[in-house]
Amino acid sequence: MRGVFSLYVPGDSVFHRLGSGWKYLIMFGATFTGLFAQNVWVSAGLLAAMLVLLACCRVSLGYAWHLPWGVWLTAALLVGYQILMGKPLTGVIIASNLVMAIYAARLLTMTTPGPALIDALTAALGWTRLIGLNPQRIGLAIALMVRSLPALLDSYGQVRDAARARGRERNYFAAVTPVVVRAVGYAQATGQALAARGLGEDRVEG
Repeated sequence: MRGVFSLYVPGDSVFHRLGSGWKYLIMFGATFTGLFAQNVWVSAGLLAAMLVLLACCRVSLGYAWHLPWGVWLTAALLVGYQILMGKPLTGVIIASNLVMAIYAARLLTMTTPGPALIDALTAALGWTRLIGLNPQRIGLAIALMVRSLPALLDSYGQVRDAARARGRERNYFAAVTPVVVRAVGYAQATGQALAARGLGEDRVEG
């Protein structure tokens, strides 16, 4: 997760100063344009545009453009499958849209502090009050998800490395069980921290 979307990098580029709402619009606009256009030139152009925009953020290109090998493997598999189906251009479009969407999300997360991301999303969800939902709670849930996923992936990486060092990397039960235990412990600790601050529960007035 962290390697895919990147963490916030402080800076003074145009995109660092741009409002979170505009960056959300860029991300969703580029992603949905690529999905609905289904045109290889549009997808390629959007991908190139995301690379240029990331380069304008005044962050090391090695950091801004780098993607984990799993992303490239997934893209290659998508292209390969479509080639087997006799639709090579469709494969290129799907793979380009996948990588472009990741870069668009990275443009957002790399130039915007986490709290600002959640605040903008909470403000955009203000309309949910009309259907009885609490936008602050939705924002809190998203914030917890964003915070939890990297922690769980790091936990899995540590357990996998430990299993590999013991020659037990093929024992999936031995690899998964410690991750589940850590995940439960992490959830309990997070719940206790929220409860200590009076969050996550409805207050009943007498």
